[in-house]
Parts: sequence; C-alpha cells; structure tokens
Amino acid sequence: MDPLQTVAVGCAICGETIEILVDCTIAEQAYVEDCQVCCNPLVMRVTVDEDGFPRVDVVAEQE
Repeated sequence: MDPLQTVAVGCAICGETIEILVDCTIAEQAYVEDCQVCCNPLVMRVTVDEDGFPRVDVVAEQE
C-alpha cells in the first residue's frame, strides 16, 4: 500500500468535496489545511488503522 494516499473529504464550512494527501505511515495526526474551495481553515484529524486505511474527520478551526 502506498504510504501517501489521496482522500476525498467534505469541507465543514462550505460542504464541497475536497481532496487531501494523507501520510499513512503516521497512525494519528492532526493539522490545519485550508479548504481548496472556500479558503477557510479546517482541522484534519487523521487516524490510520492497522491495515493502513485512513479515516479523516474534518472540523472548522475555531478562531
């Protein structure tokens, strides 16, 4: 399995689907990335299971 995977997620603000690149070699991570559509900051919380499949939870960054 490729250690970098593209994952489609929904923006927590505008609702559009965006694609992010996830490093599947890190089991748990959180970072801020701007929505590619509305440019608002989003917190990406990524967990990777033992089979290497990522799960991404997206929330709006609190100002």
